[in-house]
Amino acid sequence: MGPKGHPMSLPAQKLAHLLQLADQGPSLRAALAEEVADLLMHWPVDYPAGMKGVCEALLAKAARDVDAPTRARLRVQLYADPDLAYRVLGARESTGQALVEAARLGGVESVLAESLGVEPRMVKQILEDETGAALAVACKGASLDRAAFSALALLAHPGRDRAHAFAVLDAFDNVPASEATRVLRGWREGQTAAA
Repeated sequence: MGPKGHPMSLPAQKLAHLLQLADQGPSLRAALAEEVADLLMHWPVDYPAGMKGVCEALLAKAARDVDAPTRARLRVQLYADPDLAYRVLGARESTGQALVEAARLGGVESVLAESLGVEPRMVKQILEDETGAALAVACKGASLDRAAFSALALLAHPGRDRAHAFAVLDAFDNVPASEATRVLRGWREGQTAAA
C-alpha cells in the first residue's frame, strides 16, 4: 500500500523492490545490478520514463560495488545499448589493456576466466581451439577490442607463425558481435545450469 492507504502501482512496487534490494548491502549488489540492467534493457511501456533515470543511477551505483565477472556480465547484458553501458559502467577500452597486463603477469587462463565470467575449464577449452575462433567469440562477446584479442591470442599460443596469426585475427574480424554475445551468454548459462 502506498501513502494514505492507496495501492501502489506496479512500477512503484518494482522501484520499491529495487530500492529495498539496494539497502540489503554488498551481498546482493550483483543480483540488484543484473535485475536493474534487465529492466532497463526491456523497459515496460507502462512504466514512467522518469523512473528510468532513477534505475540508471541505481545501476551505476551498484555496478561500482560488484566484482569483475559481474561487470563483464553486465556489459554483455547491456551490449545492445552502448550509450547506457557507457553511462553506468564507464569506458571499456581500459578493460582490454588491464586484462592483457594481468594475463602477462598471472597466466591467461585465470585472468580470462574472471573477466569473461566463466569457469577455468571453459577457458581451457576456449584456448585449446587452434583456429582462435572460440577466443574470438569470447573476446568479442565480452566487448574486448581487436588489440586485446590479438595480445591474448599471442599470449595463449606464443609460437604461431605469421600466417596462422593473421588467420586468427581474421577469425576475430569475421565474428558478428551479436552472435558472440549470444554464445558467451550461452556458455555462462550452461555452466550455471550444470552447477
